[in-house]
Amino acid sequence: MVLFSPKGAFLFWQRNAFIFRRIFPESLAFNFLEPVIYLLAMGLGLGAYISTIAGLPYVVFVATGLVSTTAMFGATLECTYNAYVQMYYEKAYDAVITTPLGVEDVVVGEILWGATRSVFYGTAFLIVITVFGIVRSPLALLIPVLFMISGLMFSVIAMIFTAVTPSIDYFSFYLAVFITPMFMFSGVFFPLDALPAWVSTAAWLTPLSHVVNLSRALALGTPQVRHLWDLVWMLAVTAALFPVPIALMRRRLIK
Repeated sequence: MVLFSPKGAFLFWQRNAFIFRRIFPESLAFNFLEPVIYLLAMGLGLGAYISTIAGLPYVVFVATGLVSTTAMFGATLECTYNAYVQMYYEKAYDAVITTPLGVEDVVVGEILWGATRSVFYGTAFLIVITVFGIVRSPLALLIPVLFMISGLMFSVIAMIFTAVTPSIDYFSFYLAVFITPMFMFSGVFFPLDALPAWVSTAAWLTPLSHVVNLSRALALGTPQVRHLWDLVWMLAVTAALFPVPIALMRRRLIK
């Protein structure tokens, strides 16, 4: 059973928010720049040779997928590198759990903060593509809610790896083996239905593909009943994995 204090988790979230306030412009620019480069290179560069894909202008197809990856990277980087630095080098976790806050409060607060950063970065990119006329439906107003849900999911997954990794150097494996394949094979740059069946099935089992499906449908105003399964998948995975990083981090911090 996962027992944590909502107030304690919020206090740790508030601590992270206070620190982030001082580095917000630089951090936003750093995390925001990469997807903009991909949009320019793939959407406008490759889009000059590919006019339409899946019935959409290629730049629209790519942009409505990239918005999901921006949110994914925001949560992932917070709950891998940033969380590990706080835990291992700064000993912030050890210091906090000597107060009335427990390990559960720290982990839940970190996960909530990862989801919050996901909303920040994803919404910033969403505003940009809206200005460029790519967003076609007022249903896009629901996308930040999607970012919060997906941010919780990616934060939980990242915290599991952070809780067991022996060194900060191992995060390069996490990014290369888990995050990058998702980035390339989740329907961001091309439809998955043209790929071999086993690739499409494997992609469906990855978290990002469901976020891409939902964000694209909301941005274009084309949600269907099948998109409910994407939402259910995300909620189920998040709920199932949520206790895992707490248990692993408790084992690591309390010896």
